[in-house]
Amino acid sequence: MIALKSSAVVALLIAAMPVAAQEGTPEKIDLKVLHQIKTEAFQHSKVMDHLFYISDVYGPRITSSPNHKAAAEWIVTRLKSYGMVNVHLEPWGPFGNSWQYKKFYGALVAPNYAPLIGFPLAWTPGTKGPVTAEAVLAPIHSQAEFAKYKGKLKGKIVLIADPKVILMHTEVEGRRLTDEEIDSRSIVADPSRLGPGGAGGGRGGRNVPPVPAAPVLDRAAALRLRNDTSKFLSDEGVLVAVNYGTNGDGGTVFASFGGSQNPDDPTPPPMVAITPEHYNRIARLIEHGMSPQVTFDIEAETYKNDQMGFNVVGEIPGTTRKDEIVMLGGHLDSWQGGTGATDNGTGSSVAIEAVRILTSLHKPMERTVRIALWGGEEEGLLGSKFYVQQHFAPRDSMKITPEYSKLDAYYNDDGGSGRFRGISADGNDEIASIFKQWAAPIRDLEFQSVAGATSAPTREPGGTDSTSFSWLGLDGFGFMQDPLEYGSRTHHSNMDLYDRVQVGDVMQGAAIEAWFVYNTATRPEMLPRLDTPLPLTK
Repeated sequence: MIALKSSAVVALLIAAMPVAAQEGTPEKIDLKVLHQIKTEAFQHSKVMDHLFYISDVYGPRITSSPNHKAAAEWIVTRLKSYGMVNVHLEPWGPFGNSWQYKKFYGALVAPNYAPLIGFPLAWTPGTKGPVTAEAVLAPIHSQAEFAKYKGKLKGKIVLIADPKVILMHTEVEGRRLTDEEIDSRSIVADPSRLGPGGAGGGRGGRNVPPVPAAPVLDRAAALRLRNDTSKFLSDEGVLVAVNYGTNGDGGTVFASFGGSQNPDDPTPPPMVAITPEHYNRIARLIEHGMSPQVTFDIEAETYKNDQMGFNVVGEIPGTTRKDEIVMLGGHLDSWQGGTGATDNGTGSSVAIEAVRILTSLHKPMERTVRIALWGGEEEGLLGSKFYVQQHFAPRDSMKITPEYSKLDAYYNDDGGSGRFRGISADGNDEIASIFKQWAAPIRDLEFQSVAGATSAPTREPGGTDSTSFSWLGLDGFGFMQDPLEYGSRTHHSNMDLYDRVQVGDVMQGAAIEAWFVYNTATRPEMLPRLDTPLPLTK
């Protein structure tokens, strides 16, 4: 068989692509580099080793907690070992108090013994030793209900939610995207519904399926209810407040915070979330007048000395255009139920692996490649929002910095363990044309879609850290991933653990992220950027 030269292979690939992919200037596709990336990613992978340390050793990682800092310091050492430069923890803030728990034990002790599956809620205190008391049911939905329970909760363990109706599971909990689902995400069926929750999918987000618009949440009212409830329960002398989290059953508990990192907010009593089957059992005993006895022993610590957050940053220096920056990353912080393996230990590990692969190629890249692993994502994209406003454009002043024109692109991974199936074009047809050409030779890796060529601008950050970039008119891209068990098993739950990660998927993600970053860092021109809709000025 006659061997084809690389340029001939590229010509055949481009010829075989849909017409839309051939629009615009043809991209230089270096198949030799792609082969090297795949060889390193699949035959010499370190991605699960990164994840072991981030999750098993240093998880969970509440923002600025001792675990979060230990994970960050370990990553700094590892990035330096790959020859990266300017590796450091970059402060931002203030963030507020940090928090970490060290012990959890809960059990029903009367009328019979049964251990309780659950964990403490973030920013709530410990019990200062074991406490055992009668459990009472006192669901609180609004401040108006405080009067109903005033004077009745002192020294009690209080169930603060209505019992949950638990339905049998009739659908599979883990799945991959079908070809039809992937195709549907690249088609704008109704352009009148562009934006989050609509057919366009939004710019730079997680590429979730189109859903009806959610009702507007009054965040200020929710914050007031949380703070008022915390003060009421604490003032009433509640020993422990119990709920069953936001989702899940069968021993999987989805929950996050009960208190606040803001040192000015009221401190609640100890708070825990337990699996709803255990919660409902206690509630039924109460309703039948059995006066169940429950015990908890919780050790948790709130850290008040350092109010700042931090991001982990490091660089592979560029050559001829080193002042132009290509970024990649994900958030390093997590919630406390599990070890933060899929949210977002995988995204952090994939980014670390991608830069490891790029350094192993020993191929100079014209532009500097910068990794950033964010803190404070779980509290509202805080680390990335502080970063983009400090480096590129303070939103309040609408005045861009000299770095604004030098940021080429940011690639984000924050969709769980699932393999990369496509990427958002961030509402830019030129980007879509470029990405389709880069995607053509990796279709064998099941990377098969460029979505979001027609989508609305990011009006505010939300969902994940790429939107902090697109919010300012920068190129921030999110990968489309197989959902697997992310929504049904691992996202913000006690099952967010190393064993739920699919090894082949994160290897594939690291290869693809390295490929996109390499192409961005070596193409003759920076990626095209849409005219920002914001009134930013120099």
